[in-house]
Amino acid sequence: MRRFAFLLKPQWLALYVVAIAFAYLCFTVLAPWQLGKNTTTSRENAQISNSVSQPPVPLTTLLPHQNSAAAGDQWRQVTAAGTYVPEAQVVVRLRVVDGDPAYEVLVPFRVDGGPTVLVDRGYVKPERGTQVPDFAAPPSGSVTITARLRDPEGVVTGKDPFRENGIQQVYSINTGQVAQVTGVPLAGSYLQLVDGQPGGLGVIGLPHLDAGPFLSYGIQWIAFGIVAPLGVGYFVMAEVKQRRREKSEGEARATTSAPLSAQQKLADRYGRRQ
Repeated sequence: MRRFAFLLKPQWLALYVVAIAFAYLCFTVLAPWQLGKNTTTSRENAQISNSVSQPPVPLTTLLPHQNSAAAGDQWRQVTAAGTYVPEAQVVVRLRVVDGDPAYEVLVPFRVDGGPTVLVDRGYVKPERGTQVPDFAAPPSGSVTITARLRDPEGVVTGKDPFRENGIQQVYSINTGQVAQVTGVPLAGSYLQLVDGQPGGLGVIGLPHLDAGPFLSYGIQWIAFGIVAPLGVGYFVMAEVKQRRREKSEGEARATTSAPLSAQQKLADRYGRRQ
Protein backbone atom coordinates (compact mmCIF):
# COMPACT_ATOMS: atom_id res chain seq x y z
CA MET A 1 0.00 0.00 0.00
CA ARG A 2 2.98 2.31 0.55
CA ARG A 3 3.59 2.55 -3.18
CA PHE A 4 0.11 4.03 -3.65
CA ALA A 5 0.44 6.55 -0.83
CA PHE A 6 1.01 9.33 -3.36
CA LEU A 7 -2.66 8.97 -4.41
CA LEU A 8 -3.65 10.51 -1.08
CA LYS A 9 -1.67 13.69 -1.61
CA PRO A 10 -3.74 16.94 -1.69
CA GLN A 11 -3.26 17.54 -5.42
CA TRP A 12 -4.55 14.08 -6.28
CA LEU A 13 -7.47 14.36 -3.87
CA ALA A 14 -8.39 17.70 -5.46
CA LEU A 15 -8.32 16.05 -8.89
CA TYR A 16 -10.68 13.29 -7.70
CA VAL A 17 -13.11 15.83 -6.27
CA VAL A 18 -13.15 17.90 -9.46
CA ALA A 19 -13.67 14.85 -11.67
CA ILE A 20 -16.47 13.44 -9.51
CA ALA A 21 -18.19 16.83 -9.23
CA PHE A 22 -17.96 17.39 -12.99
CA ALA A 23 -19.36 13.92 -13.76
CA TYR A 24 -22.18 14.47 -11.25
CA LEU A 25 -23.01 17.81 -12.86
CA CYS A 26 -23.04 16.24 -16.32
CA PHE A 27 -25.40 13.41 -15.35
CA THR A 28 -27.76 15.34 -13.08
CA VAL A 29 -27.91 18.86 -14.57
CA LEU A 30 -26.32 19.45 -17.97
CA ALA A 31 -27.41 16.30 -19.84
CA PRO A 32 -31.00 16.32 -18.44
CA TRP A 33 -31.26 20.03 -19.26
CA GLN A 34 -30.40 19.50 -22.94
CA LEU A 35 -32.38 16.27 -23.25
CA GLY A 36 -35.37 17.98 -21.63
CA LYS A 37 -35.17 20.80 -24.17
CA ASN A 38 -35.02 18.21 -26.94
CA THR A 39 -38.16 16.51 -25.57
CA THR A 40 -39.98 19.83 -25.34
CA THR A 41 -38.96 20.87 -28.86
CA SER A 42 -39.92 17.49 -30.33
CA ARG A 43 -43.31 17.60 -28.62
CA GLU A 44 -43.95 21.14 -29.85
CA ASN A 45 -42.93 20.21 -33.40
CA ALA A 46 -45.40 17.33 -33.31
CA GLN A 47 -48.14 19.64 -32.03
CA ILE A 48 -47.46 22.16 -34.80
CA SER A 49 -47.52 19.45 -37.47
CA ASN A 50 -50.79 18.05 -36.14
CA SER A 51 -52.38 21.51 -35.96
CA VAL A 52 -51.75 22.08 -39.67
CA SER A 53 -53.59 18.92 -40.69
CA GLN A 54 -56.46 19.11 -38.18
CA PRO A 55 -59.52 21.35 -38.68
CA PRO A 56 -60.37 23.98 -36.05
CA VAL A 57 -62.56 22.91 -33.12
CA PRO A 58 -64.77 25.03 -30.85
CA LEU A 59 -62.71 26.63 -28.10
CA THR A 60 -65.06 25.45 -25.37
CA THR A 61 -64.25 21.80 -26.15
CA LEU A 62 -60.67 22.43 -24.93
CA LEU A 63 -61.25 25.32 -22.50
CA PRO A 64 -64.68 24.69 -21.04
CA HIS A 65 -64.19 26.67 -17.81
CA GLN A 66 -62.60 29.93 -16.71
CA ASN A 67 -59.75 28.13 -14.95
CA SER A 68 -59.13 25.74 -17.87
CA ALA A 69 -55.77 25.25 -19.61
CA ALA A 70 -54.87 23.04 -22.57
CA ALA A 71 -51.13 22.47 -22.43
CA GLY A 72 -51.42 19.22 -24.38
CA ASP A 73 -53.19 20.98 -27.27
CA GLN A 74 -50.82 23.86 -27.88
CA TRP A 75 -50.96 25.20 -31.45
CA ARG A 76 -54.34 23.51 -32.06
CA GLN A 77 -56.65 25.73 -34.12
CA VAL A 78 -59.88 26.72 -32.40
CA THR A 79 -62.85 28.93 -33.18
CA ALA A 80 -64.74 31.13 -30.75
CA ALA A 81 -67.56 33.66 -30.88
CA GLY A 82 -67.61 36.53 -28.42
CA THR A 83 -66.55 40.12 -27.79
CA TYR A 84 -63.24 41.86 -27.22
CA VAL A 85 -62.54 43.84 -24.04
CA PRO A 86 -60.54 46.79 -25.49
CA GLU A 87 -60.27 48.72 -22.21
CA ALA A 88 -58.05 45.89 -20.86
CA GLN A 89 -55.63 45.87 -23.79
CA VAL A 90 -51.93 45.27 -23.03
CA VAL A 91 -48.73 45.62 -25.08
CA VAL A 92 -45.81 43.18 -24.77
CA ARG A 93 -42.35 44.75 -25.02
CA LEU A 94 -39.03 43.42 -26.33
CA ARG A 95 -40.44 41.02 -28.92
CA VAL A 96 -38.67 40.01 -32.13
CA VAL A 97 -40.51 39.21 -35.36
CA ASP A 98 -38.52 38.19 -38.45
CA GLY A 99 -35.38 39.51 -36.79
CA ASP A 100 -36.82 42.98 -36.12
CA PRO A 101 -37.99 44.50 -32.80
CA ALA A 102 -41.74 44.55 -32.30
CA TYR A 103 -44.57 44.87 -29.81
CA GLU A 104 -47.30 42.27 -29.49
CA VAL A 105 -50.81 43.43 -28.65
CA LEU A 106 -52.91 41.43 -26.18
CA VAL A 107 -56.59 41.85 -25.38
CA PRO A 108 -59.10 39.77 -23.39
CA PHE A 109 -61.91 38.09 -25.34
CA ARG A 110 -65.18 37.04 -23.67
CA VAL A 111 -66.30 33.78 -25.28
CA ASP A 112 -70.05 33.25 -25.59
CA GLY A 113 -70.94 30.47 -23.16
CA GLY A 114 -67.29 30.02 -22.22
CA PRO A 115 -64.34 31.60 -20.44
CA THR A 116 -62.62 34.90 -21.01
CA VAL A 117 -59.35 34.24 -22.83
CA LEU A 118 -56.37 36.38 -23.66
CA VAL A 119 -55.94 36.96 -27.40
CA ASP A 120 -52.65 37.88 -29.08
CA ARG A 121 -53.82 40.14 -31.91
CA GLY A 122 -50.38 40.11 -33.56
CA TYR A 123 -47.52 42.59 -33.72
CA VAL A 124 -46.79 46.21 -34.52
CA LYS A 125 -43.40 47.78 -35.25
CA PRO A 126 -42.04 50.52 -32.94
CA GLU A 127 -41.73 54.10 -34.13
CA ARG A 128 -38.86 56.51 -33.48
CA GLY A 129 -36.80 53.93 -31.68
CA THR A 130 -38.93 52.38 -28.96
CA GLN A 131 -42.22 54.28 -29.11
CA VAL A 132 -45.41 52.22 -29.31
CA PRO A 133 -47.17 53.18 -32.58
CA ASP A 134 -50.85 53.92 -33.02
CA PHE A 135 -52.82 50.86 -34.10
CA ALA A 136 -56.43 50.03 -34.77
CA ALA A 137 -58.71 49.14 -31.90
CA PRO A 138 -60.35 45.70 -31.93
CA PRO A 139 -63.85 45.59 -33.40
CA SER A 140 -66.81 46.15 -31.10
CA GLY A 141 -69.74 43.79 -30.91
CA SER A 142 -69.81 40.04 -31.36
CA VAL A 143 -67.24 38.49 -33.71
CA THR A 144 -66.03 34.99 -34.51
CA ILE A 145 -62.30 34.35 -34.51
CA THR A 146 -59.99 31.50 -35.45
CA ALA A 147 -56.79 31.21 -33.49
CA ARG A 148 -54.17 28.82 -32.17
CA LEU A 149 -53.97 27.75 -28.54
CA ARG A 150 -50.76 28.78 -26.83
CA ASP A 151 -49.21 28.02 -23.44
CA PRO A 152 -48.44 31.07 -21.29
CA GLU A 153 -44.87 32.25 -20.93
CA GLY A 154 -43.03 32.66 -17.66
CA VAL A 155 -42.86 36.01 -15.91
CA VAL A 156 -39.63 37.90 -16.64
CA THR A 157 -37.80 38.35 -13.34
CA GLY A 158 -36.95 41.93 -12.46
CA LYS A 159 -39.19 43.37 -15.20
CA ASP A 160 -42.40 44.66 -13.64
CA PRO A 161 -45.41 45.77 -15.71
CA PHE A 162 -45.84 49.52 -16.09
CA ARG A 163 -48.09 52.07 -17.79
CA GLU A 164 -46.68 54.66 -20.18
CA ASN A 165 -48.61 57.16 -22.30
CA GLY A 166 -51.82 55.47 -21.26
CA ILE A 167 -50.68 52.03 -22.49
CA GLN A 168 -50.23 49.10 -20.10
CA GLN A 169 -47.02 47.28 -20.93
CA VAL A 170 -45.62 43.90 -19.84
CA TYR A 171 -42.55 41.83 -20.73
CA SER A 172 -44.08 38.40 -21.35
CA ILE A 173 -47.36 36.76 -22.29
CA ASN A 174 -48.28 35.43 -18.89
CA THR A 175 -52.03 35.08 -18.41
CA GLY A 176 -51.80 35.29 -14.63
CA GLN A 177 -49.81 38.52 -14.71
CA VAL A 178 -52.04 40.09 -17.38
CA ALA A 179 -55.13 39.14 -15.36
CA GLN A 180 -53.59 40.83 -12.34
CA VAL A 181 -52.73 44.11 -14.07
CA THR A 182 -56.01 44.35 -16.01
CA GLY A 183 -58.35 43.00 -13.35
CA VAL A 184 -59.94 40.63 -15.90
CA PRO A 185 -59.94 36.88 -15.02
CA LEU A 186 -58.35 34.85 -17.82
CA ALA A 187 -58.12 31.17 -18.75
CA GLY A 188 -54.75 29.44 -18.41
CA SER A 189 -54.04 29.19 -22.15
CA TYR A 190 -54.14 32.12 -24.56
CA LEU A 191 -54.98 32.47 -28.26
CA GLN A 192 -52.80 33.63 -31.13
CA LEU A 193 -54.84 34.88 -34.08
CA VAL A 194 -54.26 33.38 -37.52
CA ASP A 195 -54.28 35.47 -40.68
CA GLY A 196 -57.39 37.39 -41.72
CA GLN A 197 -59.19 37.53 -38.37
CA PRO A 198 -61.31 40.38 -36.91
CA GLY A 199 -59.01 42.51 -34.77
CA GLY A 200 -55.87 40.99 -36.20
CA LEU A 201 -52.66 42.99 -36.66
CA GLY A 202 -49.32 41.76 -38.03
CA VAL A 203 -49.55 37.97 -38.29
CA ILE A 204 -47.15 35.93 -36.16
CA GLY A 205 -46.20 32.87 -38.18
CA LEU A 206 -45.58 29.34 -37.05
CA PRO A 207 -42.09 28.46 -35.80
CA HIS A 208 -39.81 26.47 -38.07
CA LEU A 209 -39.90 22.75 -37.41
CA ASP A 210 -36.31 22.31 -36.25
CA ALA A 211 -35.35 19.83 -33.56
CA GLY A 212 -32.20 21.83 -32.84
CA PRO A 213 -28.91 20.51 -31.42
CA PHE A 214 -30.27 19.64 -27.97
CA LEU A 215 -30.13 15.85 -28.38
CA SER A 216 -26.51 15.89 -29.55
CA TYR A 217 -25.59 18.31 -26.75
CA GLY A 218 -27.22 16.00 -24.20
CA ILE A 219 -25.29 13.00 -25.52
CA GLN A 220 -22.07 15.02 -25.43
CA TRP A 221 -22.57 15.89 -21.75
CA ILE A 222 -23.17 12.22 -20.95
CA ALA A 223 -19.95 11.35 -22.79
CA PHE A 224 -18.06 14.05 -20.88
CA GLY A 225 -19.42 12.66 -17.61
CA ILE A 226 -18.07 9.21 -18.52
CA VAL A 227 -14.71 10.44 -19.81
CA ALA A 228 -13.89 12.57 -16.74
CA PRO A 229 -13.42 9.70 -14.22
CA LEU A 230 -11.83 7.53 -16.92
CA GLY A 231 -9.32 10.30 -17.55
CA VAL A 232 -8.44 10.43 -13.86
CA GLY A 233 -8.00 6.64 -13.87
CA TYR A 234 -5.69 6.92 -16.88
CA PHE A 235 -3.50 9.50 -15.13
CA VAL A 236 -3.39 7.35 -11.99
CA MET A 237 -2.24 4.27 -13.94
CA ALA A 238 0.31 6.31 -15.87
CA GLU A 239 1.72 7.66 -12.61
CA VAL A 240 1.86 4.18 -11.06
CA LYS A 241 3.69 2.79 -14.11
CA GLN A 242 6.12 5.69 -14.09
CA ARG A 243 6.93 5.19 -10.41
CA ARG A 244 7.41 1.42 -10.94
CA ARG A 245 9.75 2.13 -13.85
CA GLU A 246 11.77 4.59 -11.82
CA LYS A 247 11.98 2.12 -8.93
CA SER A 248 13.18 -0.71 -11.22
CA GLU A 249 15.79 1.54 -12.81
CA GLY A 250 17.00 2.63 -9.36
CA GLU A 251 17.31 -0.95 -8.15
CA ALA A 252 19.28 -1.87 -11.30
CA ARG A 253 21.71 1.00 -10.79
CA ALA A 254 22.15 0.08 -7.12
CA THR A 255 23.01 -3.53 -8.05
CA THR A 256 25.67 -2.60 -10.61
CA SER A 257 27.33 0.00 -8.40
CA ALA A 258 27.25 -1.90 -5.04
CA PRO A 259 30.76 -2.53 -3.39
CA LEU A 260 32.13 -6.12 -3.36
CA SER A 261 31.68 -8.09 -0.16
CA ALA A 262 34.66 -9.69 1.65
CA GLN A 263 33.76 -13.14 0.27
CA GLN A 264 33.54 -11.75 -3.28
CA LYS A 265 36.94 -10.10 -2.82
CA LEU A 266 38.58 -13.40 -1.66
CA ALA A 267 37.03 -15.32 -4.52
CA ASP A 268 38.23 -12.74 -6.96
CA ARG A 269 41.78 -12.77 -5.51
CA TYR A 270 41.92 -16.58 -5.51
CA GLY A 271 40.82 -16.68 -9.09
CA ARG A 272 43.54 -14.29 -10.19
CA ARG A 273 46.30 -16.40 -8.48
CA GLN A 274 45.31 -19.43 -10.43
